[in-house]
Amino acid sequence: MDGACYMKRHPIQRRHGPREMTIRNDVAITDDLIKAHGLKPDEYQRILDLIGRQPSFTELGIFSAMWNEHCSYKSSKRWLRTLPTKGPRVIQGPGENAGVVDIGDGQAVIFKMESHNHPSYIEPYQGAATGVGGILRDVFTMGARPIAAMNALRFGEPDHPKTRHLVAGVVSGVGGYGNAFGVPTVGGEVNFDARYNGNCLVNAFAAGLADTDSIFYSKATGVGLPVVYLGAKTGRDGVGGATMASAEFDDTIEEKRPTVQVGDPFTEKCLLEACLELMASGAVIAIQDMGAAGLTCSAVEMGAKGDLGIELDLDKVPVREERMSAYEMMLSESQERMLMVLKPELEGTAKAIFEKWGLDFAIVGYTTDDLRFRVLHQGEEVANLPIKELGDEAPEYDRPWVEPARRAALAADDVPQADIGAALLKMLGGAHLSSRRWVWEQYDSLILANTLQIPGGDAGVVRVDGHPTKALAFTSDVTPRYCEADPYEGGKQAVAECWRNLTAVGAEPLAATDNLNFGNPERPEIMGQLVKAIGGIGEACRALDFPIVSGNVSLYNETNGQGILPTPTIGGVGLIDDWSRTTRIGFVAEDQVILHVGAPRDWSGHLAQSIYLRDIHGRIDGPPPPVDLARERTVGDFVRSLIRRGIATAVHDISDGGLAVAVAEMAMASGIGATIPGPVDADPIPFLFGEDQARYLVAVNLDPQGEEIVELWHEADALGIFAPWVGTTGGTALKLHEDIEAIPVETLRKAHEGWFPQFMDGKAA
Repeated sequence: MDGACYMKRHPIQRRHGPREMTIRNDVAITDDLIKAHGLKPDEYQRILDLIGRQPSFTELGIFSAMWNEHCSYKSSKRWLRTLPTKGPRVIQGPGENAGVVDIGDGQAVIFKMESHNHPSYIEPYQGAATGVGGILRDVFTMGARPIAAMNALRFGEPDHPKTRHLVAGVVSGVGGYGNAFGVPTVGGEVNFDARYNGNCLVNAFAAGLADTDSIFYSKATGVGLPVVYLGAKTGRDGVGGATMASAEFDDTIEEKRPTVQVGDPFTEKCLLEACLELMASGAVIAIQDMGAAGLTCSAVEMGAKGDLGIELDLDKVPVREERMSAYEMMLSESQERMLMVLKPELEGTAKAIFEKWGLDFAIVGYTTDDLRFRVLHQGEEVANLPIKELGDEAPEYDRPWVEPARRAALAADDVPQADIGAALLKMLGGAHLSSRRWVWEQYDSLILANTLQIPGGDAGVVRVDGHPTKALAFTSDVTPRYCEADPYEGGKQAVAECWRNLTAVGAEPLAATDNLNFGNPERPEIMGQLVKAIGGIGEACRALDFPIVSGNVSLYNETNGQGILPTPTIGGVGLIDDWSRTTRIGFVAEDQVILHVGAPRDWSGHLAQSIYLRDIHGRIDGPPPPVDLARERTVGDFVRSLIRRGIATAVHDISDGGLAVAVAEMAMASGIGATIPGPVDADPIPFLFGEDQARYLVAVNLDPQGEEIVELWHEADALGIFAPWVGTTGGTALKLHEDIEAIPVETLRKAHEGWFPQFMDGKAA
């Protein structure tokens, strides 16, 4: 049946010409109303010039949704274009619901990371829960079955009166939604800093598997085809959520609570199964998740990408509340909803599938050939706008920015001393490096029965279901204190550490997604942080062949003028060809050699911006450690080869806290101790606590007196890599220097595991 015939059956298409009606406008458009919608005076004038008249109240809401920072990326897209997004494995980069990367054998991994920061601060349980729900929909909208989730969480200082409440609510929301939906949470981060007191960060990641010949996109094609509403009913929850997420907070934050969505993971699980079944039927032409800005954004994006118009009849939209206005229906961010363009001859098949799963199915409009976005409500036209300009003509700013000031290096003799054993225990038992077990044990990490590595290591690892040997690795990383000290170097480091963590489990890093969390871009110093961080991320991704295939930008993360630390989170995905040759952080046996692969040849260590300097001496001084990307690649490739050849038995990258923390974590993960004599005639503090990059601790099953280890050193040296033997596994204690008393592994573990439960019980010091 062709489109013309279908239009004859449905006269809604021909009811009104695009310019024949007077747009109903029952609300006066005032300066205060324009401001409340997050539109600047010049942006409103741009709207007037574009449509040639005053917008209706509904149209004002539509423009507010489409032109806010959250949806339009108007402050960042100029710089996002500089990121590398292509590669030999990349099937789909940024611009769709999620990125798509080929993993061979006719399969692809589909993944993305997004923020739900503002909603989670206002209402932590639902804010975090709907963040998880939204990112899962981004993945299965493209035809993938979700196989893994992660989250990167950042909260204010532990003694702030709201922090414990936020931690409890967010963690419960993440676990409540993900566990009920049935996806394993395999990794993530939790950090604390006073700069997040007024604005926590909740970054959610999801990945799924799909066949490369069964990937679905949001571009609508064909005129006169039905636009179908699928899933849960529309309510008033989340109205204006995207606009709220594009503004900074002030003392009226509690008034924004109604803009937070309410999620239902059981409905989402049904929606997943119904969508995958419908996709398999061949009925789907285009599909789009109703996320930020709800019905507005999904309809506009589908039509604009296909060079089509869309006409919606809101009287056909399933609702759960009475007397909803057109404005509310267009801006509602009620969860578990999809919009789809459907093959009309399979309408009956599609409807039967959704009714079987207990979900709403309603034809709410049609595609047109006039490039207009028309909205009808109660028999009247409440919006009639040029559809492509709603997205393409959104403001794009080249905001003023200033180069971040460079920090002076620490003096060569500025090495503050401390009792090494006491310092290590304090670091391991504090807010920043303590075990996050209290958090991740509330998540189901094993559901679907494919998880090989749960949270607590360098990366989560999940088998590719149905393949005898293949697995995927997932991790997320950023060090915000580095990014504040030097955004460019901090951006590089976030990518490099993500790449290292994938390498540490034996995975080939494939591609990344980013979640760029910053303060108010209208402040030149904040915009400078964003510009330089993106520059560093881009350089690192190019050098490491680690393209950015999806992502999110979250700006205006500040309260009463106090911005967060610049936090460009990087989520990475890696491929393991043979999961029997993967490694973990825990030692596997006694009397094995521990190599310090990538060690500086002078045994020095970078203490500026280190956890040691901050947590032991209360100093936040100097520049972050420099990132040599060529060295990162060389060292990482060498470590991966040791894993794949079966030489490495345990691997851990060295990051926060330096070598001392890394070896302690390896010992605690296994219960096996280690002896690290330390360099002769050198200060042990920089050696143990320095945070130099491109380094790994690698335990190997080689005879320390045999020829094989000598050959390994020759191999490393030929690559320009210093990989000295720094210690041996064994015993039940960790001895870090010949002059320092050994610390029982159980003592380390008690300090490491104790802080978080005590904090949540209100007992932490």
